[in-house]
Amino acid sequence: MKVVRRNLFSSKTAFLGSLNNAAFIPQPSSIIPPARNLHSVTDDPTLLRILEGCKLPPNFRTANSVHGKFIKHGYGIFVKVGEFDVAKKIFLASSTRDVVTWNSTIGGCVKDGYFLEAIGLFKDMVKASIEPDKFTFASAIAACSRLGALNHGQWVHELMIEKKVQLNYILSSALIDMYSRCGRIEIAKSIFDTTLRNDVSIWNAMIKGLAMHGLVSDAVSAFSNMQIEKISPDPLTFISILTTCSHCGFVDQGRYYFDIMQKNFSIQPQLEHYGAMVDLFGRAGLLEEAYALIQEMPMEPDVVTWRALLSACKTYKNHELGEIAVGEIKNLESGDYILLSNMYCSVNKWDDAETVRHVMNKKGVRKCRGRSWVELHGSIHYFKAGDRSHPETEAIYRVLEALIHRARMEGYVCARDSVFMDISEEEKEENLNYHSEKLTLAYGILKSSPGTKILISKNLRTCTDCHSWMKIVSKVLNRIITVRDRMRFHSFEKGSCTCGDYW
Repeated sequence: MKVVRRNLFSSKTAFLGSLNNAAFIPQPSSIIPPARNLHSVTDDPTLLRILEGCKLPPNFRTANSVHGKFIKHGYGIFVKVGEFDVAKKIFLASSTRDVVTWNSTIGGCVKDGYFLEAIGLFKDMVKASIEPDKFTFASAIAACSRLGALNHGQWVHELMIEKKVQLNYILSSALIDMYSRCGRIEIAKSIFDTTLRNDVSIWNAMIKGLAMHGLVSDAVSAFSNMQIEKISPDPLTFISILTTCSHCGFVDQGRYYFDIMQKNFSIQPQLEHYGAMVDLFGRAGLLEEAYALIQEMPMEPDVVTWRALLSACKTYKNHELGEIAVGEIKNLESGDYILLSNMYCSVNKWDDAETVRHVMNKKGVRKCRGRSWVELHGSIHYFKAGDRSHPETEAIYRVLEALIHRARMEGYVCARDSVFMDISEEEKEENLNYHSEKLTLAYGILKSSPGTKILISKNLRTCTDCHSWMKIVSKVLNRIITVRDRMRFHSFEKGSCTCGDYW
């Protein structure tokens, strides 16, 4: 049994001082890659290795020099250095833009997080009369899925039907995932019910979609039906079912599924399964049990596992255990510093929080800003907290102020304790009033007719204040408001949320 060392820091000074020496290496976003590797667009390993070296940190001068080499040799490629416009120019300058190069470029966009650009390229491909194949459609659906762009996703799906594209398990899984992520779980279920369910990936997509929507009983039924239809679950199946239990607080059920993995299906729990269990215990406030499981793991815990514990320590204000978690994270990222700082703020340790913020400033670590977006009339509109860049800003803020006023009349009270900053109560309220999802909802209401369902996506976990505010607004306006945050869906209707206030 591997035992994680305790008492990593002999004093608070030693711990906070260690942050100054912690390495901070920016990491690329965690993006789920396409289901199949797409065709390579060049066979020159030397040039590719050079470009790989330009990625982190981005070295645009060297990359530009290499661009010339690619153009000289006639390669149409996607360059992964964070300069999409340049990469697109190189691609368009290529003399050979067949379905393979289109697939490589669109697939590269999806892999590197350029989802909107991937959809745009897919449209360009169709306009150019290049016939998309199954790889192209899989990438386009994945891009719509990550954005929560339902209208775009439906258009791609309709195009598949028009072109009589035969569904295979990859496309079926992609469609189920897309409709689940776009808030249309009923359509995902319909596709699942009518498709040939002969591959485990289709079941995994459905169970994962049900997990995102907090539909525990449906996910459990799907898991049982797998066995009836003689489909053996794989490790990904158990990650999905454990995630479902974690997001809904079903601790005993989570223990059960973790136990039968090996007993009933001979699947050895992997790092991701242990991480899901740590997250399950942490969300439920069982911090000591979560930490004990980390100590018992037969492999070295990864950064995701320690972050799950750190997040729970912030929620339940256990800064001692939180410090141990931070000490085990080798390369602290922005979110780690923020969690640690907020954890200190939650127990009024303002000096310690300020020390963490000072370290962030010294190392040039920037906080990952909350960003929300909504798809309306075929366009996607993005908002940041306090955003005033939108051309209809004045009207958006008028709608938002009216919504805040009406919510207060219905009993809404600003959750100032969710602002982890040593500022006045008025400043805290000002900070909360203009969160990105509130601005996005205001715009959605401004541009849609009464009674229309609104789907909002957010890159971070939604805060308790926005959550309680959305519930009241859904009641006041008699609308269904759905928010897809980083972890799951929240569907607000008549003053309540499908998550049961557990997320």
